[in-house]
Amino acid sequence: MNRIDADILKRLGKLPTSCVSDALDKLGLPGQVDGLRPMLGGASICGQAVTLLYLPVGPAGGTVGDFLHLAEAGDVICIDNRGRLDCTVWGNILTESAKAKGIAGTVIEGVNRDVGESREYGYPIWSRANHSRTGKDRVALEAVNVPIVLGHIRVDPGDVICADDSCVVVVPASRAADVLGVAEAIEAKEEAILKDIRAGVDLAEARRRHGYFALQTPDQPLGA
Repeated sequence: MNRIDADILKRLGKLPTSCVSDALDKLGLPGQVDGLRPMLGGASICGQAVTLLYLPVGPAGGTVGDFLHLAEAGDVICIDNRGRLDCTVWGNILTESAKAKGIAGTVIEGVNRDVGESREYGYPIWSRANHSRTGKDRVALEAVNVPIVLGHIRVDPGDVICADDSCVVVVPASRAADVLGVAEAIEAKEEAILKDIRAGVDLAEARRRHGYFALQTPDQPLGA
């Protein structure tokens, strides 16, 4: 995995996913993952993806695998279990181990269990839902650090995962600096609009002043 400058990750992590999403739209990049929800309210993460691909277990067998050694502190574990809702690929043992290692969080195209334990440990997880049935003998770890899919979005190893109460967004590693620049500009515009409104400026006028309706539109300037 190619490591992104730590300052870029830190600054992206300070932004709400709504601004990162708008920046992706502005740049014509896909990245908004539909349908994943936080298991820990109020959590916010930003880190590079360590990717795992699961498939249904075959005649040769296989295991759910051990993979935390692939990740460094601050990384995000991203698991593609093809959206399965009938068996889990994450539970309390992984939660405690990942928390101890400093992993930022886990994002699952599928389900997890032991939600109470993850909340107790303060470990952030985004998934389709929670369930109890184990994935052991049902799924097998097919590959690590390969392209996977979250929702309809491709995730390559090292891509930036930003997630909060609103959504999960994927920023291509090669465009992280570009997305950051646009997202920070959008955030500044929205803060300027709010400042005007708090000063008594009419909403429509505040939006007009700062080009609100073009903030996420491709090929449109960000305004005055």
